[in-house]
Amino acid sequence: MDTILQSDSGEGASAEEIIAWAIKKYGSTLALSTSFQHEGMVILDMASRISVDFRVFTLDTGRLPEETQQMIETVRARYGISIETVSPDAEQVSTMVSQHGPNLFYRDVPHRLLCCHIRKTLPLAGKLAELSAYIVGLRREQTRARASVKKVDLTISPAKISPLADWTSEQVAEYTRKHSVPMHPLYAKGYASIGCAPCTRAIGPEEFERDGRWWWERSDKECGIHFNPSPETQNQFDVLVTEILTNHS
Repeated sequence: MDTILQSDSGEGASAEEIIAWAIKKYGSTLALSTSFQHEGMVILDMASRISVDFRVFTLDTGRLPEETQQMIETVRARYGISIETVSPDAEQVSTMVSQHGPNLFYRDVPHRLLCCHIRKTLPLAGKLAELSAYIVGLRREQTRARASVKKVDLTISPAKISPLADWTSEQVAEYTRKHSVPMHPLYAKGYASIGCAPCTRAIGPEEFERDGRWWWERSDKECGIHFNPSPETQNQFDVLVTEILTNHS
């Protein structure tokens, strides 16, 4: 298994094989990052069948819907797993809100990326500094930005593992049904992709999975963790972040 993963980024291995390999290789320095959407729950269910010591963490941005908080309790009850919650720096959030308002993300892409950066990207970076590898629920068919996602990316640190990279939404749904995996309550209300409450809505029958995320934008639907903005957007974003971090320090 080790040779296969090293040579072709895990393309020849199943999701279960990749998760089992990762748990064996990284042990307690491995964790699943999840917001309790379908993909993350499938991975969590798979991992629970392999190890009782599998670590799971979630980013609590301070703007999560109540239904996501409910999922934390559902997972604890079903799997007996302690969820590690990761929160943003309170002073950085306060500075951002004071300067730009609580709903700055509606203004433009740079301001939305700023909010994601303070509430998600920086806290995630702090958590990842503790780990040798982490698992995410990215799938290639979700967006153009994810089309080239590797199942196992050992070129970065910590290693980024996406066991479901080549799965279809139908495969995810089938596994969920077969194993009675708990489902986030917002799916029943028409949501297809779930993030912070003000930035997520239900989608219509003709819309794509990520259309409910930042629906007021026409850019790729990514939060900054998986998104490479244009040079102009990046420059505007850099100025905003520098102002917040400078004032905070």
